[in-house]
Amino acid sequence: MLPEFKSVHFIGVCGTAMASVAVALQESGVCVTGSDANPYPPMSTFLNEHGVHIQERFCKENLATAPDLVVIGNAISRGNPEAEAVLERKMHYCALPELLKEVFIRGRRSIVVTGTHGKTTVTSLLAWVFECSDLDPSFLVGGIPNNFLKGARFTDSEWFIAEGDEYDTAFFDKRGKFVHYLPEIAIINNLEFDHADIFQDLGQIQTSFRHFINLIPRNGLLAVNGDETELTSLLKVDHCPLARFGMGDANDVRAVNLQFSVEGSKFTIGETEFSIPMCGELNVRNALAVVTVARHCGLNDKQIQDAFETFEGIKRRMEVRGEVAGIIIVDDFAHHPTAIQETLKALRMKYPARRLWAIFEPRSNTTRRAVFQEELGKAFNNADRVVISAVAKLEQIPKLERLDPLKLMRALQTSGVNGVYLSDVQAIVEHLKIHAQKGDVICVLSNGGFGGVHEELLEALKV
Repeated sequence: MLPEFKSVHFIGVCGTAMASVAVALQESGVCVTGSDANPYPPMSTFLNEHGVHIQERFCKENLATAPDLVVIGNAISRGNPEAEAVLERKMHYCALPELLKEVFIRGRRSIVVTGTHGKTTVTSLLAWVFECSDLDPSFLVGGIPNNFLKGARFTDSEWFIAEGDEYDTAFFDKRGKFVHYLPEIAIINNLEFDHADIFQDLGQIQTSFRHFINLIPRNGLLAVNGDETELTSLLKVDHCPLARFGMGDANDVRAVNLQFSVEGSKFTIGETEFSIPMCGELNVRNALAVVTVARHCGLNDKQIQDAFETFEGIKRRMEVRGEVAGIIIVDDFAHHPTAIQETLKALRMKYPARRLWAIFEPRSNTTRRAVFQEELGKAFNNADRVVISAVAKLEQIPKLERLDPLKLMRALQTSGVNGVYLSDVQAIVEHLKIHAQKGDVICVLSNGGFGGVHEELLEALKV
C-alpha cells in the first residue's frame, strides 16, 4: 500500500496523465513538485497555469526536500539521476497507475477505455456524458478536454472513467498500465500493432489485452468494436457480458445512415438519430463506444445526445489552432499510420473544397522506426500536399531500425502525392510561407511539440 503523503514529486511531470494528476493533487492541497526535460505545450502551459513549478532538468537536487512520495513516469529509465537517487535513498516511490489504483480507483466503479486509436476522445466524451447527467465522475484522460480544461479530476462519485493503454507501466513494472485500473466496464475500440520499442509483434499486444480482459468481473461489461478483425480471437470469453458496436450487421449497437459535414457527423442507431460536433467515421465509432457503455450504465438516448451537442473536443485532436490570411492551422496528435489516415480522411470530409496539407513529424517510438515504412507511404492519400520533417531523436534508434524519411517521400511521390522532405521547422515555415494559399487547411501531425511550428506558421502567414 502507498504511504500517507502531503508532498509528492513527479519525475517526468509533462506526460499528459502525469501532469493532469499532478494538478489534481495540487488542487486537493498536496504540495506538488515536478521535473522534466524540454517541457512543451500544452502540458507545460497547463502545469504553469495551475501553479506546478517544473524543474527543467533531471538532477538529484530536485529531491533535496525529501517528498513523502515520488511518482516515476513510464518514460523514465535507469540512469536518470532522480530515479537513481530514489533507489539509493530507498524513498517511497510508485508508478502513476499504481497511485491511481490504490488512492483514487479502488472501491469505485471503474470504466477503462482502451484500444490503439481514439482512447482520449472516447474517454473525454464519455466523461462529458456522465457529467451532463449529474453523475459527477472522476476521470483520467490522456489529453485536455475543452469541456473540463483539465485531464484529471477526482470526486466523491462512484464512477471513475480512465483512459488506459497497453504500454508498460514503468521501468520497474513491465505490465500494461491498464491492468492497474480495476475495470468493471472495459471498452476496446480497435487493435493494431504499435509500441515497437516494447512489443515484437501484434500477438504480444493481444496477450497484453487478454490479461486486461481477464480482470473484468462477472457483473461488468466488455464493449468492443465488432468490426475489428484483430479483436476476434480475444472475444471467446464467458466470465462477463459482451457487447459489440460498429457499422456491421452483427453488432449489438450499430450505426447506419452516416452523414458528414463541416458541422460534424450524424448517424442513426435503431430509431434514434445522433449527432456529434466532430467529423469522420473514426469519431462515429468513438461515439458508438460511448452510447454502448452509457446505455449499459442506465442513461437514455436523450441524455446522451444532449451531452453530444455540447461537447467541445480535446486539445490536439483535430484542434483548430487559428486561422490567418484565410488559412486554417489544425493540430493533431496522430502518429500511427491508421490514425494519420483517418484524421486526414475526416478533415477531407469536413473541408471538401479546400486544399489539405499534412505536416508530419516522425516522433513516436514506433514511427521513428522502419516498422511502418510502407504503411506511412499509404497514410497520406487524403492530403493534397505533404511535408515530412526529420525523424526526432534519431540517434536513439539503431541505424538498421530507423525510418528513412527520404524513402518515405519517394514512396509518396510514386503514389502521386505532392510531397517534400524538409528537415527543420524553419525550412517548413519558409516553404509554407511561399506555397500556402488562401483557403488551405494545414494539419500538423505530431505527438510532440514539433518545435512550436503551429505558432510559427500562424505568425509567418500573416499578410
